[in-house]
Amino acid sequence: MKKRILIGRQDVADFPDLNLLELPVKIDSGAYTSSLHCHNIIEFNENGTKKIKCNFLDPEHANYHEKEFIFEHFKKRKVKSSNGIVEIRYSITTQIKLFNNLYPIELTLTERGSMRFSVLLGRKFLSKKFIINTAIKNLSLKNKLITYP
Repeated sequence: MKKRILIGRQDVADFPDLNLLELPVKIDSGAYTSSLHCHNIIEFNENGTKKIKCNFLDPEHANYHEKEFIFEHFKKRKVKSSNGIVEIRYSITTQIKLFNNLYPIELTLTERGSMRFSVLLGRKFLSKKFIINTAIKNLSLKNKLITYP
């Protein structure tokens, strides 16, 4: 049986492929998918290939950089928000760094500018890797590694 890592209600993570470092993340066991705040999401065709482009975070965010990202590999997902409304979102696969480990993660791209956290980590990513203790936070940031069977 693979050991699982203890994680708190929030933490700080890196997304090295996206050049996003030390982003606060909210652990959300109520959400199925993980999501990342972005804006200017545009789907377009280039030489017969569908692509999307976007900017991550907002200019007011401390970690914002103006780099525009283009993704050739993406999916469209139906996502039900906490208020019950279903929306179609683009999703990408990238890497997240937590507890000094890199993990593959699928992120839906959405406008989260009004939210406190730019990143939500949902059950699809957390399952079979982590155990959540809502009484604590920032264990990866503090480099504490507690595993359970």
